[in-house]
Amino acid sequence: MIHDGYVEKLKREIRDLCEKRKAVILAHNYQSPEVQDVADYIGDSLELARKAVDVNADIIVFAGVSFMAEMVAVLNEDKTVLHPVREAGCPLADFLDVETAKKFREKYPDAPFVIYVNSYAKTKIHADYIVTSASALNLISKLDADTILFGPDKNLASYVAKRTDKEIIAVPPHGYCYVHEYLISRYDIEKAKDEWADAKILVHPEVLPENQKLADYVGSTSQMLRAIGELGGNSFLLGTEEGLSYRAKNLYPDKEIYPINPRAVCIDMKKINLLNIKKSLETNRPKISLEKNIRDKVRSILESSLEMIK
Repeated sequence: MIHDGYVEKLKREIRDLCEKRKAVILAHNYQSPEVQDVADYIGDSLELARKAVDVNADIIVFAGVSFMAEMVAVLNEDKTVLHPVREAGCPLADFLDVETAKKFREKYPDAPFVIYVNSYAKTKIHADYIVTSASALNLISKLDADTILFGPDKNLASYVAKRTDKEIIAVPPHGYCYVHEYLISRYDIEKAKDEWADAKILVHPEVLPENQKLADYVGSTSQMLRAIGELGGNSFLLGTEEGLSYRAKNLYPDKEIYPINPRAVCIDMKKINLLNIKKSLETNRPKISLEKNIRDKVRSILESSLEMIK
């Protein structure tokens, strides 16, 4: 009870600071329950970046990993974007550095380079297109090219390749998200199926291809949330970072929803907490700062990519 009281006190203090400073809090679907509870908006990285454009605020506090905070800053140059823990990075994004991007562009000069939003701004400027897990298949299927470069997630590349007539070259060949690659395993899925025989299995396309085959549905976090409402049944097991289950339960309180593996935790996502959100609001730091040429280039690529999938 003492802990619960302290958490509620922190939430009230944060909301008071937001009101005083004309700030909003955007939280990713993978954030902890108390961070989701205190946020103004919850969603995936692109949903939050788009929402940030429309909010009536001077300050945006982004509760998520660094590449997502960068995307918010790219689309909101007139607002202050705070990222409470700058060290909250993304091991998947780390796979695709600038030198790797340049090397593959030189090796395949005629192949469009599609870069996943789960990458850093300094790498995104080398893309022809920027996609999310929800939009990758849609956009790539429209490209007038037989060979496509796609990075940094090899499993999402495989997911798209199986559903198009394109040759998808993963850049680099070994890029992956450790949460989806190792913590949503065949063992975890089969164990969950044994325990919940009637439950629908929903997994993220960052999961290994052979494990995607065990699922009833494969899709991004936003697509999974919609699928829960569209698929028949009352029980659902989510094969992604465990934080999505809390969001899903709030959206569908009448359904049974659990993570396939409750230990599927993104350590970097969970570095954001109420204490450092409060400190960020109090100090107006750390701020996301991008060079103008990088920000403008990424925004241009993203806007043209979004235009293609309307």
